[in-house]
This record gives sequence, C-alpha cells and structure tokens, in this order.
Amino acid sequence: MNKNVTALRVVDRDAVEESPQLSEDMARLMGEAVGSAREGLLALSVSVGLMVFHQMMQEEVTERVGAKHEKNPGRLASRHGSAAGSVVLGSRRVQVDRPRVRTATGAEATLQTYGAFRDDDQLSTLVMERMLAGLATRRHLAANEPVGTAVEAISRSTSKSSISRRFVAQSAKALEELMARDLSELKVAALMIDGVHFAEHCCVVALVITSDGTKVPVGLWLGDTENKTVVTALLSDLTDRGLNATGGLLVVIDGAKALAAGVKKVFGDQAVIQRCTLHKRRNVTDHLPKDQRGWVDQRLAKAFNHVDPTAGLRQAQELARQLETRWPDAAASLHEGLDDMFAVRKLGVTGRLAKSLTNTNVIESMISIERDTTRNVKRWRDGTMVKRWAAAGMLNAERSFRRLNGCRDVPVLIEALARHVGVVTPTCNSQEVA
Repeated sequence: MNKNVTALRVVDRDAVEESPQLSEDMARLMGEAVGSAREGLLALSVSVGLMVFHQMMQEEVTERVGAKHEKNPGRLASRHGSAAGSVVLGSRRVQVDRPRVRTATGAEATLQTYGAFRDDDQLSTLVMERMLAGLATRRHLAANEPVGTAVEAISRSTSKSSISRRFVAQSAKALEELMARDLSELKVAALMIDGVHFAEHCCVVALVITSDGTKVPVGLWLGDTENKTVVTALLSDLTDRGLNATGGLLVVIDGAKALAAGVKKVFGDQAVIQRCTLHKRRNVTDHLPKDQRGWVDQRLAKAFNHVDPTAGLRQAQELARQLETRWPDAAASLHEGLDDMFAVRKLGVTGRLAKSLTNTNVIESMISIERDTTRNVKRWRDGTMVKRWAAAGMLNAERSFRRLNGCRDVPVLIEALARHVGVVTPTCNSQEVA
C-alpha cells in the first residue's frame, strides 16, 4: 500500500496574484483562499467553494451571451455589469457580487446558478432544526461553522432577531401543514387524545394509529382546560379532514370525563372508549395512605391485565368493595369509568397490542418530546405561539416514531371494531326506508 502523500505548499498571496496563468478575478479569489488556509481546512474549503461558485456564474453568463468582446450580431442578451447579492452558506447569508445579464428587450435575466445557491429554504430549515434540538436563538452565532474571518465579515442573517423571525415563519408553516393533513386516505384503527399545558394554555393533541401500526400526529386544539367544547372542536376538525369512524374506531384517553364526553358527542356508538389503566391506578392510589398503595396497585394491575376481561372486571369491583369502608374516595375513583378499563380486551385484543392500547404511553411519548422541544421558551406570549411550538414539537416527534408494538395484530382490532359497529348500528332495508 502506497503511503506517500503529496505535500501541499502554501505560497504567499502576492505570488498567487502574480501568476500569469490566472485571470485577475481568479488570482484575487485564490489569494483569499490561500489566506483562509491559515485559519483551518473548513475556512479554506469555504473560500474554494465561493471561488468555484463565482466561476460557475461566469461560465453561465458566457454560455448565454458569449465570450467578452466577441462579435455576435445575433446575441439575445448582453452583460450588464454586476450587483450586490447574497447566497446561503450553512447557517448564514454571505454577500457576493453577482454578474448581471439583460435581454435584448432590456429585461433582467435570472442566473440559474445564483438562484440555486440563494434559496432561502435551506437556511430556514437549518434554523428550524437547531431550534428543535434546543439551541437558543442567542447561541446560533456561536454554533456556526468556522468559515474564516473574511467570510464572517460579509455574513448576515445570524442575529438573534433574524433567527427568531425565521423560526416563527417555519413553525407557522409546520402548524399549517399539521392542520391541513388529509386524513381521508388513512385507514385509522385507533385515535389517542391527551392534553399538554404550556403556561396558562392547554393544548389538546391527537394522534392516530393506522392499520399497519403507523403513528401519525393529526391535530391540536387550544383552550384553557380539557373541556368538552375544546375536545369536540378538535374531533369535528378531524372528521372534516376525512377521519372516518364508520367502520368503528378505538379511542384511547386518560381519565378525563371531558374527553369521553367529546368523543361520544362526535362519534357516538361508532367509537369504543378505552381509558388509560395507568392513570386509573395512579388516581386510585393517590387517595390511599402510602403504606396501603403497594398492595392495591398490585391488585389493580392484575385485574386490568387479566386475559379474561369479565374476570378482571369482577376482581376490580371486588377490590372497590373492600376499599369502600376505610377509603371511600379511593373506591369512588375506582368505580368511575371502570368498564372502560377493559374495552380493548373485550374486543379480543391480547398480547403486546393490548399492552400498547390500554394506556396513553404512545401519545405521552410524543408530548414528552414536545415539552423537551419547548424547554428553552421562557415566556409564552399568546395562543398562536403555543400552537406553533406544539405543532413543531409534534412533527419533530413524528420523525422518531416507530411502528406500534404489536402492530401485526392490528387487523384483529379492526375486525373486532367492525363487529362492534355491526352490533350497535341499526340496519335497515329498502322496505323500512319506504
């Protein structure tokens, strides 16, 4: 193996500028590149890249109007000096001189090379990624790549206010994308709903699970609490965008009565409500002395995870009767919505899928990423800001989603939901309609 490496020789700027093989512009750019070499390899690469970019623009101009001083009576465009411009370089905009071209009619012609490197979406996307990763606006400049003092001196769009404006625009775009998602093409098996609080605002968020176990954030609605009105508005928006529950729909919620009331109002008997068993266990044990919580929680876990939902329900009811005398509030908490603890297992769903759908861990995982995304926000200005950040956090969480544990058994759930709808939905024939 040949380990010989060609050595690089750094020459002085004057020596480069005096080279007879280089044009004046190229000599100047090469001189700047040589100077950048002393500041590191990345700074050198940036200088060389800018040099190549200038050369590409000049070649495009030559291709369109011909060589300088070339006699061409049939030319359709001509050079028209240069103008100040800027291109995107990493997390900044860098000022450049761009050549100008005018058509025979006097109209300004756009250079494709310049347009490609000027695209602002690249910079906005990078700002969005950094903000979602938790980088504060005031720290963006410190996180920028070391591109050399010469390039840094002509850079802009790196201030705190500039970064903030770009994030506002990108997060508003994320909110619009989330709230405009077409749900008519999704074969939805389950819907999860939960609330997350930002200061005095409560944001109710929704996530669906499709027939192949894919998790998809689909919407959010803002209010002060998880009340019935907010939940109803969210669900109505989802149905307007194509969410179809005619084949049956499993809706997984925590223990909030408002969520259950909103689901029943919008979907009626087409929805099967499963309340989170983990929330129920915590709610019940919170009413007990600390020395009594262990054995009660064990009994509840055994009942909720029983393979026979009827037997599990009997065990939970028996436990409630035992608690009624000494801890009536704990018993009342257990009785409330107890049937909904066994909805998934009553549908015949078992194993890993039952474990995934009898609690709200899936949507709470998304909410956890939302909270982590917003950890640097010190002051929530208004509801619009809350919705922008919440949407950005939901879409950020979606990128790390994996398919639902037990996803291979989702068809079992879909078939059970269809049977449920067939039982509770009255059928009619043409004679009855007449």
